[in-house]
Amino acid sequence: MAERLQKILAEAGLGSRRECERIIVAGKVTVDGERVTTLGTTVDADKSEIRCNGTLIRKQRKIYFLLNKPKGYVCTNRDELERLKAIDIIKNVTQRIYTIGRLDKESEGLIVVTNDGDLANKLSHPKYEVSKTYFVEVDGYLSDAAIEALESGIWLSFGKTQPVRVRNVRRGRQRSRFEMVLKEGKNREIRRMLVDCNYKVRILRRIKIGNLYDPSLKIGKYRKVTDNELARLHALAERGSARRATIQESLSHPKG
Repeated sequence: MAERLQKILAEAGLGSRRECERIIVAGKVTVDGERVTTLGTTVDADKSEIRCNGTLIRKQRKIYFLLNKPKGYVCTNRDELERLKAIDIIKNVTQRIYTIGRLDKESEGLIVVTNDGDLANKLSHPKYEVSKTYFVEVDGYLSDAAIEALESGIWLSFGKTQPVRVRNVRRGRQRSRFEMVLKEGKNREIRRMLVDCNYKVRILRRIKIGNLYDPSLKIGKYRKVTDNELARLHALAERGSARRATIQESLSHPKG
C-alpha cells in the first residue's frame, strides 16, 4: 500500500514528519535509485527500495502499548525544558513512537503509545466519537448546579465545551469524587472547566479509552495492546464515525 514518503521515514525513526519533510527537500532520500525532493510523494515501502543518505530504510511494523502514565511526565517527543517524557518509560523500542493525545504533566492514567498514525487519528479526531473516561477528585462539595453546567457545556477561551457525562458521584463536604466522560477533549479542558466552576482539582486520572480498560495496570507500568483490544478500538471508532455521519445527514436533509 502506498503511503506518503515522510510518513514512512518518520515511522522508521528518522524524526518527526516535519523533520522528514526537510530531509526529503534537502535531497537526502532516494526511491529505487532516484532522488526524491517533492513533498507528498507516495511510495509502497513493501515494493520500493528507500534510502536516506545511502542507508536502507525498512518499513516498520506497527506497535501498540498501553501506558499508565505517572504524574510528572509530559506527553511529547521533544521538550526544551528536558522534563521527563512518557515515551521514555517504554524500553527497547527502535521505532519512533508517540502518545495518542496528551495528558498534562500533573495528570495520570491510561494513554496509548504507538507508531500507527491511522489509530492515532481515530482515537483523537472528534468525528470518531471515541470517549475517554476520567476519575476526578476536587476540593469541596460538587453541587447539582456544577454538574448541570459541566453536562451542558461551559464557555471557555476556545468556545463552548462539548457536553460531558458526570457519573458515579461521591460527594463530601471536604472532597468530591466522580467520573467525567468526554468524546472531545482540548488542552487541559477538564481542569479549565472545573476551575470555571470554582473547584480545585486534586486528582485527574484517565481510566478508560473507548473500551480499553485495565484497572490492574499499575502507575508507571505498560503492556502491549492485544489484537482483540485493537480490533475493538477500530470497530468502536468506525461505529462512532458512521453515527456522526448519519446525524449530520439527517440535519442536512430534515424530513418534511
